Amino acid sequence: MAHNKERPEQGDPALTPSDIEHYKQRLRELQIELVKFQRHLIKFDHKVLVLFEGRDAAGKDGAIKRIVQHLSPRDTRVVALGKPSEKDVSSWYFQRYVSHLPSSQEMVLLNRSWYNRAGVERVMGFCSGDQYHEFMATVIDFEHLLVRSGIQVFKYYLDVSKKEQRKRLRDRKTDPLKQWKTSPIDAVAIKHWDDYTAARDAMLEGTHNAVTPWYIVRADNKKLARLNIIRDLMRRVECPDKDEHAATPDREIVFPYESRFASDGTLAR
Repeated sequence: MAHNKERPEQGDPALTPSDIEHYKQRLRELQIELVKFQRHLIKFDHKVLVLFEGRDAAGKDGAIKRIVQHLSPRDTRVVALGKPSEKDVSSWYFQRYVSHLPSSQEMVLLNRSWYNRAGVERVMGFCSGDQYHEFMATVIDFEHLLVRSGIQVFKYYLDVSKKEQRKRLRDRKTDPLKQWKTSPIDAVAIKHWDDYTAARDAMLEGTHNAVTPWYIVRADNKKLARLNIIRDLMRRVECPDKDEHAATPDREIVFPYESRFASDGTLAR
């Protein structure tokens, strides 16, 4: 599969009323597909876990919001864990995530996941080198154990350009409806851009595998990213009633990770 070596710096374009209506229509169609999938998931006792990773302001919150918007809250959970407690720090690293794993008939979406250890914790010095290397050596085995137990695991990395991240972080400071998203980490996100880039590359290369592969999402255009994440998720899950045409993502927006992406310009640098 070919990808443009020159990363498109498109951001969210100025939309006409017609563009907005078209987006809303496509989103509604895809949300109907998600409801059909949830009925299938409940009927056949499936367990689905979706991991969302990416830099600060990559659009994880918005994508998750559109996925769960019309799903049954009894059978759908969004998990966004805060700072670990002293007990969490002294426990097996994966232990704090185990209680949040999906049961039968459930879909769980992790807004950041155990991959915090390979990203924020590594860059900001919140874990030791030994802890980081232990995580990288065991995370694939942990995920494979989940799959063997019957959990379907899907991993998305939302990739945003430095220019777009800077714009979104600036918007958070000035928009009173977005200020709840601000955190001390935001203040150093751009400062540590290169460190996060190196951590991302190591994480993707070290943990991409055939059983729990990474899928990259070009997320500078939030609306396109949301639509195509849902399309890709619907393509990959089992649901006999799904609309195959609707479940066809744009492979310039969502695509499986390849090792060459760290050097050929596919990922933001």
